[in-house]
Formats: sequence, structure tokens, C-alpha cells
Amino acid sequence: MAQSAYIKFVTGSTVAALTLDELKERLLHYRDQLSQTAKQLGWEYDEAGFPYTIETKPEGEGKWFYLKGINPLYKYIVIGVGNEQIQEKEQHYVQVVLPDDATHGDKSKGNEFCKYLSKLLKAELHLFNGRIMYFNPRK
Repeated sequence: MAQSAYIKFVTGSTVAALTLDELKERLLHYRDQLSQTAKQLGWEYDEAGFPYTIETKPEGEGKWFYLKGINPLYKYIVIGVGNEQIQEKEQHYVQVVLPDDATHGDKSKGNEFCKYLSKLLKAELHLFNGRIMYFNPRK
């Protein structure tokens, strides 16, 4: 059965919602940061740190895209955006889905990407295992 993690934008988050294009920009920025770190270390870490290409399909246009693995340790991760009604308020989120045939490497990278995005956006992260991490300021 597929597993999902959610990055929920709550009070105190840096953004109220995120579009797919903005999400792709954040992932590309992450990849660029890895490549700069790789240059400083003299090691091609960027390919190991972000072993995916960003792919889209016509049926997912505007709703989701997927990260396709570039080596056998990684297959793919599906990432989409959505919203839900909670107590008469609309809450936006990013959903990260590991399909049934995803590898352990995909799950590790999915957790890594979720934590990075949650810290960056000061969001609430619901992990694949059901646990919640709070990166938003709370009182």
C-alpha cells in the first residue's frame, strides 16, 4: 500500500499555499545547493544527494509531478499539492507519496526532502510513519 507524508501550511508558516511550480523551484534550489556543496568538497555529491529527474505527465498537470530515479537504488516519488477544509478554514498542503514499488532509498529521500521543505517553509510535517514534526512557531 502506498505511503503518504504531508507538509501542512499552518499558522506561522512562511506561505499559506504553494503551487506546483513554486514547489519545483524549491526542489531545484535544493539540488543547486547540493551541487555547490559538492564543488566545495571536491566530490560529486549532488547526484547522490538528489538522484532524481523531475518528470510530469499530462494527467497530472497542475496537480502532481514525480521524481524519477536515475539509478537502481531509487525508483520514483510522487509529489502533489492540495487543500482541505478544517473547521471552516481552508488548509493547503504538499503531499509526498511513495508508491507500492518504491525502494527504501525513496523513503529515505522522501523524508529528507519533506524535512528540508518543512524547515524552509516553517510548516507542520506529518511523516510516512504517522508521526508529526512541528517546524512552525507555536505558543
